Amino acid sequence: MKKIIEYFGLGIILLASCTDKVVSPQLMETYPSIYPDYTEVTIPAGIAPMNFDLTDEKYERVDVTVRGVRGKTLHVNGKRISFEETDWHELVEANKGDSLLFTVSVKRDGQWKQYRSFPMYVSNYPIDYGIVYRLIAPGYEVYSKMGIYQRDLSSFKEKALIENTLVPGMCVNCHSFNQAQTERLSIHVRGSHGGTLLQEGGQLEVLDTKTDSTLSACVYPYWHPSGKYIAYSVNNTRQGFHAVKEERIEVMDNSSDIVVYHPATHELITTPMLQRKDAFETFPAFSPDGRTLYFCSAEAKQMPQEYKEVKYSLCSIAFNPENGTFGEKIDTLVSAQQSGKSVSFPRPSYDGRYLMFTLSDYGNFSIWHKEADLWMYDLKQQISYPIEEVNSDDTESFHNWSSNSRWFVFSSRRDNGLYTYLYIASVGEDGKVTKPFMLPQKSPFEYYDGLVYSFNVPDFVRQPVEVDHVEVREKLVKPERVKLTVRERK
Repeated sequence: MKKIIEYFGLGIILLASCTDKVVSPQLMETYPSIYPDYTEVTIPAGIAPMNFDLTDEKYERVDVTVRGVRGKTLHVNGKRISFEETDWHELVEANKGDSLLFTVSVKRDGQWKQYRSFPMYVSNYPIDYGIVYRLIAPGYEVYSKMGIYQRDLSSFKEKALIENTLVPGMCVNCHSFNQAQTERLSIHVRGSHGGTLLQEGGQLEVLDTKTDSTLSACVYPYWHPSGKYIAYSVNNTRQGFHAVKEERIEVMDNSSDIVVYHPATHELITTPMLQRKDAFETFPAFSPDGRTLYFCSAEAKQMPQEYKEVKYSLCSIAFNPENGTFGEKIDTLVSAQQSGKSVSFPRPSYDGRYLMFTLSDYGNFSIWHKEADLWMYDLKQQISYPIEEVNSDDTESFHNWSSNSRWFVFSSRRDNGLYTYLYIASVGEDGKVTKPFMLPQKSPFEYYDGLVYSFNVPDFVRQPVEVDHVEVREKLVKPERVKLTVRERK
């Protein structure tokens, strides 16, 4: 797939323009310094135009050509590097499985300088329609303006699914879809009008998931592939603030269990295996075949005194979807005792080959852990390893797979250390991971430089999500909630 177009090198390019042209440029041996760094990344054919900005110098004019083995050449000459959407998609589609070559020239003080041309590889693997994410102020201490939004990956169109301005004083989080399908949706709402929004087949319910037999309302949802169940954790948490500015905030479990919700009967299914007093269990995720429940488990500690001693292992337990029962033993896939680290956010690929997770020094709130990295567990070979191609010197945290398991999206603070932005990378059938690229924007530097929100909990969707905001508001402001019952199963 990665065939660099050799016949376009560093030679002088004379390009006609209605306003200016590149003449006798000084040839540079280095790539241009661009934002975001899109050099040598692998992209899907359906992605929005990969617009970028030059960051290392002031210039009077910039000239960019994009060539492929097939299709017409794209040419931009002016102040901004912005590609016309239709032309971009035609060129990228024509070069699937091959590459594009970008040649950047800059005019300053009347002289042109031409940088070494850089490739961008076009994958044969398609990507889903879009992604859904939360935008939230990076402090998390108060309910400022926040919302859950969907983004069309083929364009720059963003649309709000639900914002906390819909009902004053609410916080929206924990949105989840079933393997990128949008027919089923779970969103947790906190505040005076709190509840869990559950939408299936166009029918909307508001649940009260807190019962007398469980620790809290249900959070961290993960759908069973059949759609018949949703795994949740219930957590008694507390929030703390570090004196060291780099660490900022910590969210700690005083206790936590895992439950499975059965929408057809409005029952929460529990088992003593996942409600142990001597363990914290959290972050459930069903396997693609629906017969295994993955989760994180840590030895219970005295909190908050021993919060840095809490380290979660990656575990699994059998699940029978025919009758909603659990296995009789818990298996440990990645041991915190052996690694000395802590696992959070397990996410199995939908083809059943891999399980991705975040690894940090302790705890489960890896969002503010600078050392947090993404790791992969090979379910076939039963080994784990860091995903070196995507990890940085700053936080890598929440992540999710595309429906075909060939792409994943993750959040990272690598850009400025404060805000989490979204990055996308691909995984080949051979397991090789490509260099990630930042979520494209129409004017990337202007967009990210002015953004005062972090991206949070990204998830792929195969089609647009339909939510009736009027119905959501009406159901939230009313006091009625669907009450759940609890049934323990061995």
